[in-house]
Amino acid sequence: MTASSTRRTTAMRSRTAAVGAIAVAGALLLAGCGDQTKDTGSDSTATSSAPLADKLPTPIRDAGVIKVGSDIAYAPVEFKDDSGKTVGIDPDLAAAMGKQLGVTFEFENGTFDTLITGLRSKRYDIAMSAMTDTKDRQDGVDSETGKKVGEGVDFVDYFTAGVSIYTKKGNDQGIKTWSDLCGKKIAVQRGTVSEDLAKAEAKKCTGGKTISIESYDNDQQAQTRVRAGGADAGSSDFPVAAYAVKTSGGGNDFELVGEQVEAAPYGIAVAKSSTELRDALKAALDAIIKNGEYDKIIAKWGVEAGAVKEATINGGK
Repeated sequence: MTASSTRRTTAMRSRTAAVGAIAVAGALLLAGCGDQTKDTGSDSTATSSAPLADKLPTPIRDAGVIKVGSDIAYAPVEFKDDSGKTVGIDPDLAAAMGKQLGVTFEFENGTFDTLITGLRSKRYDIAMSAMTDTKDRQDGVDSETGKKVGEGVDFVDYFTAGVSIYTKKGNDQGIKTWSDLCGKKIAVQRGTVSEDLAKAEAKKCTGGKTISIESYDNDQQAQTRVRAGGADAGSSDFPVAAYAVKTSGGGNDFELVGEQVEAAPYGIAVAKSSTELRDALKAALDAIIKNGEYDKIIAKWGVEAGAVKEATINGGK
């Protein structure tokens, strides 16, 4: 998979909708990183009848493929189903956009905190992975040090989400807010807004307490740590945390605690130099919003309250 992203460092995510807006955990429908596995995540193919094909850069239009860097372990945004196919909100949206553009979006699995680097090196054309659009990422600034680490990226924003805390079910240990984590251990995915929030909160702790932060390559590893009792709490984007609460152990492993925070947009990351591709993606996203395909996909995954009414470029702060 909402980094400050709620999705952060320069390679961050929150992966991190208005804070109260995505309160749809009960509506989430039951419906993975770094192995370099490729999956189209789409049934669309290049076609001369695609209405927005001429908006794409010629090399991409001729190739018929947009290469997507994604951390495919962030259900329900992107994950592997039982057959190994890449599924989720992002692959479904990409497939619908691909029909407008006449190309296939080919998802390639990678760890979240390396996706922007892969974009800079041209390994990917775009990064689509529940990545929170933040000003730091736009400017290529490390959110923790404030130092410039790259040229930054542009985002085409397509969804909004906040960050949530979860604990083992029936054992919240009095954790309701981020300040309650002082003196406790939290498991998070590396490079996310959740990690940033935990580091920021740790600096505020008093009385000789701090927050012990365990950072992992993907969110599933963080969930496993909490499930096993190795951490007091975990944190991830609200849709992801809510999906884990509903599905893990048949709904018996975790519970959400407190309110989601740091509402921010998810964006499709594009290199600053790829303005033609960026604008084509925006046009395709606006087209599927207008024709109703966007709303159908969002409803399929039970996250309607995080929907947007139009695509926005660099809307994150």
